[in-house]
Amino acid sequence: MKPDYSLYLVTDRMRMSTQTLPEAVEQAIIGGCTMIQLREKNSSALTFYNLALEIKKVTDRYNIPLIINDRVDIAMAMDAAGVHIGQRDIPAGVVRKLIGKNRLLGVSVTSVEEAVKAVKDGADYLGAGAVFPTGTKPDADFVSVRELQRIRRSVNVPIVVIGGISKENAMLFGPLGIDGLAVVSAVIAQKDIRAAAAALKSLFIISKIPV
Repeated sequence: MKPDYSLYLVTDRMRMSTQTLPEAVEQAIIGGCTMIQLREKNSSALTFYNLALEIKKVTDRYNIPLIINDRVDIAMAMDAAGVHIGQRDIPAGVVRKLIGKNRLLGVSVTSVEEAVKAVKDGADYLGAGAVFPTGTKPDADFVSVRELQRIRRSVNVPIVVIGGISKENAMLFGPLGIDGLAVVSAVIAQKDIRAAAAALKSLFIISKIPV
């Protein structure tokens, strides 16, 4: 079955409104999140691994793919659905060889050149951004709407946009041929995670309906 990228949650334990991350992830999935990326930049390998096992119990229950940020070793050790890497991580071509053909590989890009290379190296999908200023990654490079359109025309794999996504701008991307919204604070930091996810997904799906 083809992955559904429409509402892609990137976790952040420092911003979640719940007591535990598994609870936040479950509420997000019930609300409509279709893919979960576990992002643990400051955790030890053991903490990351154990947390990944906990989250996988939740994602497996709902048949939702779990993607591991950066850590190829952890993704393979706990049998995640895939890995997401950035431009400063191990090259995509190397990661593809390590994880094989059956796991998803996502790559963050900010330009046509990076996008084309990522797909050539085996990326299944791209994360494009930041499209707006974001507190979760204040040093992120920006991707303009024009560049986003160029990226869309240049590759034939799914694209999710990330960076400052909110209810106010969620409807901008469907008409551009974008496949999904990658969100952090707009879902996980909200008091009602389930409702926040449902609202964002509804707006995005509506934006993709031809008029």
